[in-house]
Amino acid sequence: QVQLVESGGGLVQTGGSLRLSCVVSGSISSSYAMGWFRQAPGQQREMVARITSVGRTNYADSVKGRVTISRDNAKNIVYLQMNSLEPEDTAIYYCSYQPTYGRDYWGQGTQVTVSS
Repeated sequence: QVQLVESGGGLVQTGGSLRLSCVVSGSISSSYAMGWFRQAPGQQREMVARITSVGRTNYADSVKGRVTISRDNAKNIVYLQMNSLEPEDTAIYYCSYQPTYGRDYWGQGTQVTVSS
């Protein structure tokens, strides 16, 4: 079993910043990617950013240039630094543990609300 706990969400004004954190614990594989996803009310869950076990990253077009994903492998933490936030970024943000072999795990989510 793998557990993920997100934190760092909250209410911020347009143009503000937030840093989300996701702590991974349990039976962690030696090789895994991590992803941040989000889901707004009435919409499907979408990928925001992803980082591989060797640090390769990719981002959704809607957040490129505003968001940075990073990871601390020693602490099993993945971060999502979000800048220049917009009301359209309002959603529940989930982190996902994606091992090379085995099933994916998800956190419980953290709410991000951007006021206009």
